[in-house]
Amino acid sequence: MLDIGLNALIPFLLYRFSKRYISPSEFTALLMATAFPMIKSIFDVVRQGRLDPVSVMVLLGIGASALALSFGSGPRILLIRESLFTGVFGLACFASLLLPRPMMFYFGRRFVAGDNERSRRGFEASWALPEVRFGHRLITIVWGSVYLGEFAIRLVLVYTVSAAIVLIVSPILLGGFTLLTLIWTFRYVHTLRERARPKVAEILDRDQT
Repeated sequence: MLDIGLNALIPFLLYRFSKRYISPSEFTALLMATAFPMIKSIFDVVRQGRLDPVSVMVLLGIGASALALSFGSGPRILLIRESLFTGVFGLACFASLLLPRPMMFYFGRRFVAGDNERSRRGFEASWALPEVRFGHRLITIVWGSVYLGEFAIRLVLVYTVSAAIVLIVSPILLGGFTLLTLIWTFRYVHTLRERARPKVAEILDRDQT
């Protein structure tokens, strides 16, 4: 929870500091806001050999905002910009499937195991199981599909209905999709962990002997 708070608060403070004391430029402020999560991500990789998914989320959000600035400021563009992060996050999910481990494996490790070394070893050991590898990739595909789908629906709404309707419907869609996906994820992960628990215990026992 502390990491989440720091990753949310410090970029915001840097953003406000830049706007007030350095430059009124939105782009400059966004660059300033990326400083903390970028430095923290580099530190995590160099010193700990791992990447904090919360920092990645913050960087994706700020990067999406910076990208959105290049599209201009027309009424439709402004409505699309609000949902650009979900599109970027969805693409990042699918891109991560090309890596040895998909994005949602790291989110799961962060929120399930945290900084507890024993829990982290168990979580890491579970990757040896085919069903766990399939599960993490499936979860990543589902989240990528949901967020890309939300972005696609917003695009259709922006160009087919009034701005007022978009403003009313979009938060409901995003909130509803996110809530349903979270519920499905928690249930699926619970079932997967219960099924994998005895096998993970065997793997950890073998490693200790």
